[in-house]
Amino acid sequence: MKHAISATIIVLAVLVSAAAAQTDENDAVRVPLMNYIKGHETGQGEYFRKAFHTEGSMVWVREGKFTSRTFAEYIAGASGKPAADEKDRRRSIEGIEIAGTAATAKIILDYPNVRFVDFMSLLKIDGEWKIVSKVFYAEPKNTR
Repeated sequence: MKHAISATIIVLAVLVSAAAAQTDENDAVRVPLMNYIKGHETGQGEYFRKAFHTEGSMVWVREGKFTSRTFAEYIAGASGKPAADEKDRRRSIEGIEIAGTAATAKIILDYPNVRFVDFMSLLKIDGEWKIVSKVFYAEPKNTR
């Protein structure tokens, strides 16, 4: 009986430790994701620079055609100020999956005229999580 209790305690301790490590890693993955969101909120390129890896890119389909843009090009387009309709915009992190030094995340950008669904790929490089790829879908809203 004592061995069963000891074994149970050890298993619980390992599970609690693993859960704590996963929570810490989840929090670390959220850092670049929140910088990405802050970049949208403020229009400031500095937040995007903190979020994105320098060699990353984004891809999407526009009018049926594959389209891409480097993160450097994306950051260069930052206005430096919030959008005029910022008060009507909502953003959320919908999910995060982590496997070792790789992670994915889904972010929703819900704007008055369009809803973006962003799928981010992240890598932990030199101990820091960075977004290395963004694939997204833009769903126009009926604005009548």
